[in-house]
Amino acid sequence: MSVFSLPAGHPCFEGHFPGRPLVPGVLLLDAVFLAVAEAGYGTVSRLRHAKFRAPVGPDVAMDIILQPLAAHRIGFRCECGGALVLAGEVEVAVSL
Repeated sequence: MSVFSLPAGHPCFEGHFPGRPLVPGVLLLDAVFLAVAEAGYGTVSRLRHAKFRAPVGPDVAMDIILQPLAAHRIGFRCECGGALVLAGEVEVAVSL
């Protein structure tokens, strides 16, 4: 399991969104891809699917839970305080 969080002062929150800052989905997925690589599964080559279930704000810890599903396929669940915020599946590149 990995943990991801962005401080309130991060530049991505400027204008995203005024009065209610949210971590952009692309940064959440980037954190998942990094967690996959750091766990030793390889480099993500394809995002098979992802479902954003709830917004993630600044200074909120997001737990990234990975689960191998099949050859070169990894499922992921992201939770904040036990609540599901993002889930999906990726494929990893085959190393030659």
